[in-house]
Amino acid sequence: MRPVSTRTAAALCGGLVLAMSVPASAAVDAKLLDMLKANGSISTAQHAELQADLAKEQQAAATKSAAAQSDFEKKVAWAAKTQIKGDVRVRQENIDIAGEADNGGRDKDRQRIRARLGAYTEINPQVNSGIRIATGGGNDARSTNQDLDGYFSKKSIWLDLAYIDYHPDAINGLSIIGGKMNQPWVSMGDVIWDSDINPEGLALTYKLPLAGKTELFTSAGHYTLKDNVDGNGVEFKNDLRLYAGQAGVKFAPLDNLKVTLGGSVYGFDNDTDSACGTATTTPCALRVNGNTSEEFRLYEGFGQIDISGLAVPLGLYGQYVVNDESTDGHDTAWLAGVKTKAFGFSLDYNYRDVQRNAVVGAFTDSDFANGTTGSRGHKFKVGYEIDKNFSLGATYLMAEADFASRAGRDKDVDVLQLDAEVKF
Repeated sequence: MRPVSTRTAAALCGGLVLAMSVPASAAVDAKLLDMLKANGSISTAQHAELQADLAKEQQAAATKSAAAQSDFEKKVAWAAKTQIKGDVRVRQENIDIAGEADNGGRDKDRQRIRARLGAYTEINPQVNSGIRIATGGGNDARSTNQDLDGYFSKKSIWLDLAYIDYHPDAINGLSIIGGKMNQPWVSMGDVIWDSDINPEGLALTYKLPLAGKTELFTSAGHYTLKDNVDGNGVEFKNDLRLYAGQAGVKFAPLDNLKVTLGGSVYGFDNDTDSACGTATTTPCALRVNGNTSEEFRLYEGFGQIDISGLAVPLGLYGQYVVNDESTDGHDTAWLAGVKTKAFGFSLDYNYRDVQRNAVVGAFTDSDFANGTTGSRGHKFKVGYEIDKNFSLGATYLMAEADFASRAGRDKDVDVLQLDAEVKF
């Protein structure tokens, strides 16, 4: 056997100790290599070889770490593109209906809360999705308020939004939305639709920019209101359905003037089959809150003019509605309003006249005239943001209503709402 020199033996022992002290998966410490070379435990050639091994291990570790990080980032990429938004509102509300007794159940002096929390995610560049839960005091689609009542009982939470929004890159400006969604149409008033209503079904919206500051906008949708409404089976043909279509234009003829004009149609299938039947006159389905007709096809014209460059900005808006399917007449409604901002206050006023069959009573503004048609009057609204995302507001509605009071027609309905609201 060939004898081994002392230097070589020391180098072998040093390498063995080094290999035993460092896990196979760990990188060799560069400082330790320098120390071994300095005390003669390893040669210059061995030092260079081990340094090369160190560089390879470090590169492999970096590659593995980057791959692991990439996989992790892919798994949680949705979180980086998700927004959590919500709001909480506390309200003092007083409702006074002429002719109603204080203990009759229609006059109110109550405190209410509204709480909403939503998550909105960009799934990929072509798909968004959103889910929101909200308080609610029942099945009324027009309200997410909950009375502070019931000996500190827990308050109900409802699914308020759940939708998928597909906007393909191939058609810029197009969105295809399915589920329970925000209203996909443009509203210039709440005569037809209470702002809390979130329709359920399938909708398409499209915006087309034109030359200058002009934009065309359209929307169309199909929404199921009641399955098998006529009791003749679960086929699609037996459902109570809403078809909606809208088209309009936004343009700026002057730098300080913006104009929005448009029209809508809202038609219903099987609405005549949604009545309670010939054996009863009890209102149900679409014929509620003052309606005397079960048939509805609403045509709407709307517009808004926004004027800037004045001492205060000014907005003029309005809508006009006709139900050409009304079987009992009284089929028109209109609203005209003005809004502005001054000294930190937002101010909004409108006047409306809503005949009994002009709109669907189940969907019209739930606050005006206690949520009934056959009404006319004023709505005043003022708001003030006293700190970031914290505001106070007051709304006063003065209506003359035909169906809000059991004491007769043409009765005054006054509603006062005082709000404190936070957003996050």
